[in-house]
Amino acid sequence: MSHQLEKVKELIELREKARLGGGQKAIDAQHAKGKYTARERITMLLDEGSFEEFDMFMTHRCTNFGMEKKTFLGDGVVTGYGTIEGRLVYVFAQDFTVIGGSLSETLALRICKVMDQAMKVGAPIIGLNDSGGARIQEGVNALAGYAEIFQRNILASGVVPQISAILGPCAGGAVYSPALTDFNLMVEGTSYMFLTGPAVVKSVTGEVVTQEELGGASVHASKSGVAHFALPTEEEAISTIRELIGYIPQNNMEEPPYVHTEDPIHRLEDSLNDIIPDSPNAPYDMYNVIGAIVDDHKFLEIHKNFARNIIVGFARFGGTSVGIVANQPKNLAGVLDINASKKAARFVRFCDAFNIPIITLVDVPGFLPGTQQEYGGIILNGAKLLYAYGEATVPKVTITLRKSYGGAHIVMSCKQLRGDINYAWPTASIAVMGADGAVEVLYSREIRAEEDPEKRAAFIEEKKKEYEDLFSNPYNAARYGYIDDIIEPRNTRFRIIRALEQLSTKKLLNPAKKHDNLPL
Repeated sequence: MSHQLEKVKELIELREKARLGGGQKAIDAQHAKGKYTARERITMLLDEGSFEEFDMFMTHRCTNFGMEKKTFLGDGVVTGYGTIEGRLVYVFAQDFTVIGGSLSETLALRICKVMDQAMKVGAPIIGLNDSGGARIQEGVNALAGYAEIFQRNILASGVVPQISAILGPCAGGAVYSPALTDFNLMVEGTSYMFLTGPAVVKSVTGEVVTQEELGGASVHASKSGVAHFALPTEEEAISTIRELIGYIPQNNMEEPPYVHTEDPIHRLEDSLNDIIPDSPNAPYDMYNVIGAIVDDHKFLEIHKNFARNIIVGFARFGGTSVGIVANQPKNLAGVLDINASKKAARFVRFCDAFNIPIITLVDVPGFLPGTQQEYGGIILNGAKLLYAYGEATVPKVTITLRKSYGGAHIVMSCKQLRGDINYAWPTASIAVMGADGAVEVLYSREIRAEEDPEKRAAFIEEKKKEYEDLFSNPYNAARYGYIDDIIEPRNTRFRIIRALEQLSTKKLLNPAKKHDNLPL
């Protein structure tokens, strides 16, 4: 065999060794936990045969605590690039089979390299996290590695989309990289996130809690809002990433992808003409409205189990990708509270950063009252949503279906927050407050002065009717130009698509500044 052939054979053997990660025994242990390996996950994520790997032969440089005897090619992460439906993405997948996927200086350098490359060429970054945390043997070098990654997350924010999947443990400082990215997916039963684990919690606070109770997928998807998706399996998590990528552009300089549809623009939805109940306090399901008007009835919901009184997610109108924000009358009457405000504000800002038009479906009775909300900072959190809509320069189309009261009317993409097209259904009621509260404020003296209960009740009903005649319709707002048109509900799809066509060349710039000071 020639010298060159020997060298080629050596290369092939080293590649095979690198692809084994921590070895077959460690791979079998990973499979026994119901988890895939880093390379199996990348194969599932990317188009077949598209993956090109970087730094397969890098190893750590640590010699403390006997680490010089534990070296693996690639050192606990697989990095590179490939395509999803033909579109370029950069990916890193932590390899739990190699020293528990723990983060070393070398491992961090590898992740930083793909992040830098993604920023240079303008392509999404996808991180598949499965790591025991910082490699303790490396001390401050491991911490420095995390900080290098976080700095890149921050600089990439709003420039290229960043998606994180938590497919195993993610604890301590490691949690901050996913928290800084745009979307965070978790897998039920096998993934968890927390800053301090159950043992530390018990020793410091005395509280006894399991890993699942402290930081499992369901906790973060429903209580903390850290996770945008909680999926039953890794396959579904990775499939969701592929679907998500289909709605968003490569970077902040590109338009979102267009997908041809056979769904006609002029499709009428007669069901919408009587979807609003006769009683103003009766609920209906906003999902039925969304499903009726979007292309092919397809809607990818984000943050489904968190703050269910508001709905956010992606859909298409006439092939154009859009973000939808909609109050949900079936949950807490669609009222805005702290969590709903944060959830919607973050989504609006993502859409604006990546040139995705925003469709807002409004049916909101106001902000949730009470000491819990006020002490928790509903003022600041409501201001985040107000700020997000006011700051956004993408096309904004707002449809008011029923209630739109008080401060909640303002923050839900009203005309004065530079809403481009503001439509209303004939059932819309746009006012400072509902009739009951308004009459109590406007006629409190007369109501208190009337001693006869029957006359008092008749007086209240009379004044309520007066107020409703004035405000329980969209025509008063339309009179001032705050509503551009009152539309037949069944025509909503057609009117939204026409509005988006009109706004496709919109240009709007905010004042020059170093950065804003969002009310955090």
